[in-house]
Amino acid sequence: MIFDKLINYLKLDKQEFSFQFNSHPNYPSALAFSDTLNFMGVKNDAYELDKEYWDELPEEFIAIVDNSFALVKKSGASYSVYSEKAKTLNKEELHKKSTDFVLLFEKTENAESKAVFNFKPLLYAVFAIILGYSFFTQTLFEALFNVLSLAGVYISLEIFNQKFGNTSTVIGSICGDASASQATNSCDKIIKQDKTSILGLKFSDFSLIYFTGLIVLGLFLPATSYIVKGFTFVSVLAIAYSLYIQAFVEKAFCRVCLLIISILAVQLVLGIVFFQNMPFTVGTLLLTAILWILVFSAVLYFSNILSQKESLQKSNAKNLRFKRNYELFKSQLLENEKIEFQDSETFALGNENAKLRLSIVSNPYCGYCKDGHKIMEGLLEKYPDDISVQIRFNYSPERADEKYTQLLSAFKHIYHNKPQKEFLKSIEEWFEIKDENKIVSLAGSSAPEDLAAFIEMTKDNTSNGLNFTPIFILNGYQFPDKYDREDIWFFVDELMEDEDFQ
Repeated sequence: MIFDKLINYLKLDKQEFSFQFNSHPNYPSALAFSDTLNFMGVKNDAYELDKEYWDELPEEFIAIVDNSFALVKKSGASYSVYSEKAKTLNKEELHKKSTDFVLLFEKTENAESKAVFNFKPLLYAVFAIILGYSFFTQTLFEALFNVLSLAGVYISLEIFNQKFGNTSTVIGSICGDASASQATNSCDKIIKQDKTSILGLKFSDFSLIYFTGLIVLGLFLPATSYIVKGFTFVSVLAIAYSLYIQAFVEKAFCRVCLLIISILAVQLVLGIVFFQNMPFTVGTLLLTAILWILVFSAVLYFSNILSQKESLQKSNAKNLRFKRNYELFKSQLLENEKIEFQDSETFALGNENAKLRLSIVSNPYCGYCKDGHKIMEGLLEKYPDDISVQIRFNYSPERADEKYTQLLSAFKHIYHNKPQKEFLKSIEEWFEIKDENKIVSLAGSSAPEDLAAFIEMTKDNTSNGLNFTPIFILNGYQFPDKYDREDIWFFVDELMEDEDFQ
């Protein structure tokens, strides 16, 4: 299922979204799509709504149009629809091509792309430097040759990225807005179904190698003109092979491929007509050989790395789809013996009447507890009325020093005298700076508190075998060891709706 325009519009990381969507146990259902949007920070609610009520919908909503999830934007009397491609429909066409499913969404700050580093600005900066150098230090035809090489590199990079599932607006624009079947018979059929394989590299990969090497050689024109002309002559073989594959094997012409062929042809003409045969040394020939080996090795390396990553992602998606099955999680959860805590005064947060009760056995000096508390705080923030939380700090006076006693006293004072948000903020601050004096300052009191309830609670934890921290307890059942604590996000909605579990 393809919905590239929708993902781009919401500014989501396409690879991350695809991975989470494909690994959902209910893939490719509307529930899986909705849950994935929630996970990526796009809050949403799904409805089955008769078309007669669609006029009351907001300006933007998500629907299933032509059997694919699509963003629908009202634009006067027409609707702009973003899915695999962008298109405009009138009201009657939209209703005819859509199901009754609608999804209303609200973008949050977390909905931005999660990419760690964007290499495109760096790539554009390198291109700009090369262009500046070419036009200021070389002849017009030499500079034009380098411009064509840069264009070849850019298009080849787009094809290279598309091979690993990334969307390319450039390739999409060049190939046109043909229907899906036509796209499969042209660009996709030639590029994605390329049967050439030399050390795992496709024919399109060699285009990237060729143009990258040619850029470097082009910077040293006219000294390298003889070698550059030689490579442009060799490109005739690539042109002939590509045209043969398109015309006689696949019987479909790819616009991107034809554009690259045009670049090669123009460079061939420039080389023959305007480049002089400058003498070259053995050293120049050796450096050229080293250059091509380095470029070839780099492309081969990144191709193998990305292929392995793609393979692992597909494998992980299948494994996670199985692991994130709620019934499987529930069976693992209920395998543990139910824990009955004794009533004791503790830190209780959220809605005390909520059907889903989370207890976290923790220790302020436990390094791993920080992440557990972050998850707990996130759940409270997202489900303030649907979950209750109990923080169970282990405390034994015979093993605790004065600082720990002071810290717990400060927490207790904040809990009883200040709003819940300030109490949670004090715990968050503690795990960030680990400064007892700072927490005492936040409490506004250094007076010792009665910690007898914590002593009894610790004995209760120990009697139930809860000695290590952090530990999550859901409605009396210890969180399964086979799952990471972060996995609770995939099951919390179903846990709250499961009357048998409650």
